[in-house]
Amino acid sequence: MTELHVSLDSSQLNSTERKLQEPLEEQLTSALSQAATRVAEAYDGQSEDEVMSWILREAQDGLHPDIAEGWQPDVAKLREVAQAVIRGEQFD
Repeated sequence: MTELHVSLDSSQLNSTERKLQEPLEEQLTSALSQAATRVAEAYDGQSEDEVMSWILREAQDGLHPDIAEGWQPDVAKLREVAQAVIRGEQFD
């Protein structure tokens, strides 16, 4: 089982975002995990790039629009999640 966790770089956050860093990380992690699970359940041989885009869209759809707009996930980490989906891993 693959455990997902989104971490935000506090040096790149403004003071308000730093105060909300922990709940933001929890919300982003939850959205990413749910998205990965939904994509894994519907995966049917799509390419890695397609799966990455799909996961990102699903995750952003699960977030408040302002949060979704400002979230720029690490592409390498998102690729790792897509690869895990393709391998058939489950997410926690």
